[in-house]
Amino acid sequence: MPKKTIRDLDVTGKRVFIRADFNVPMDDHGHITDDRRVRLTVPTILSVLDRGGSVVVASHLGRPDGTGFQASESARPVRDLLDRLLAGHIDGPVKMAGDVPTCAESAAAAAALKPRQVLLLENLRFEKGEKKGDPTFAAKLAAYADAYVNDAFGCSHRTDASMDALPRAMAPKPCVAGLLLDRELTYLQGVLEHPKRPFVAIIGGAKVSDKIAALTNLCGRVDTIVVGGAMAYTFLLAQGIGVGRSLVQPDMVEKARTILGFAKERGTALLLPTDHVCGAELKAGTTTSVVVGAIPDGLMGLDIGPATLAAYSAAVRCAKTIVWNGPMGAFETEPFNAGTFGLAKAVAQATTNGCTSVAGGGDTASAVDQAGLADALTHISTGGGASLEMLEGKPFACLAALQDA
Repeated sequence: MPKKTIRDLDVTGKRVFIRADFNVPMDDHGHITDDRRVRLTVPTILSVLDRGGSVVVASHLGRPDGTGFQASESARPVRDLLDRLLAGHIDGPVKMAGDVPTCAESAAAAAALKPRQVLLLENLRFEKGEKKGDPTFAAKLAAYADAYVNDAFGCSHRTDASMDALPRAMAPKPCVAGLLLDRELTYLQGVLEHPKRPFVAIIGGAKVSDKIAALTNLCGRVDTIVVGGAMAYTFLLAQGIGVGRSLVQPDMVEKARTILGFAKERGTALLLPTDHVCGAELKAGTTTSVVVGAIPDGLMGLDIGPATLAAYSAAVRCAKTIVWNGPMGAFETEPFNAGTFGLAKAVAQATTNGCTSVAGGGDTASAVDQAGLADALTHISTGGGASLEMLEGKPFACLAALQDA
């Protein structure tokens, strides 16, 4: 069911609580190394500020233990970035107050907000109530605002207090989706529920165990599944094909056979690599060879081979809908990026020809970005685990707390 969005609210003179996903990577010096999640939430914040409202925005960051303030996990670097991104749209700097989100100082700062002002709360996980889904913690946050906005798709598969208990505690105040969440749902739910065909799923990564539920759900829903990454070797082993020293999950071989059976029964073509770029070790500059069929005992498959890339690209170029989760090989190490980057080019070409292409998962987004094709796909999801769980067909409890359109 489509949800109301921030566009549907009259925010003039109102304080709006925006649950964002600012869990951004940082280096050892506290500098943000990828600001995409923050930048993509800015339009939702501006929707409130530009219409005369004020914003209380909050997120978790890292993995604090819930025992209070930890300088290394502070949201202050996000505050500094937001301050720059919101320049010209905000009255005064982005505010921060209090060492934890529900202390007296934070509550007072929220109460004092004026139109076109922004308060960033400290890291939500500085308090144990966040991870526990504590309704008492949520009730304290609910007092900070007149409306609630979920713009944290990357956390929407969780039942943390700020994701689930908070919108329920806000009732009967409005609880709606942000612009980023709305876009994520439009594309990820849309391609699964109303795909144009042919519908192709690209599933890669290291472990079959991580993708079993998604593969099970996709069999019968999509026309073709192309499988890459180390997980492909568990499938090949299930077919009795030698995989040498390639990474496999022996305990998942029977599950892989089951998936192969599901695909056949449900009319989904499941494509596996027929050739491989192999090496004796995963290391830049290692000697490589292209192996067709069974991989010798001393070698490991580290990327799909050229014939497989050609076959996968042909399937992708004919598609009208593509979902992609997981790389085709160890793309972080040259020359084992050729399969993933080559397939990204095929997906981009299909998109140019009118295909709807949706990529999800941190590794997939990183690979597409490294290939220089991030703007060539229809949508790249900000949620790794969330996008995978959507491919698995799992319901998100927190979405039920938002108002239906």
